Amino acid sequence: MYLMSIGAGILVGIIYGLINVRSPAPPAIALVGLLGMLIGEQVVPVAKRLAQGAPLTKAWLASECAPKITGIAPKEQQPGEDRA
Repeated sequence: MYLMSIGAGILVGIIYGLINVRSPAPPAIALVGLLGMLIGEQVVPVAKRLAQGAPLTKAWLASECAPKITGIAPKEQQPGEDRA
């Protein structure tokens, strides 16, 4: 895990060097980068779901991906609602 972390850090450092951004990055760039990391993490569960042949539904994205990106817990399921 530590080796992967240092590898990711080196990769980001290389990218910063290529786009001429000093480290630590200015706050706006850093926050956008963190948002990109959160969104990027959700590529894995989406890809797994697609590989299994399961559909990507709005309800699934709202319950599985959105809370991890926004930090806001998903809404409670209403009676009769299907959470495919």
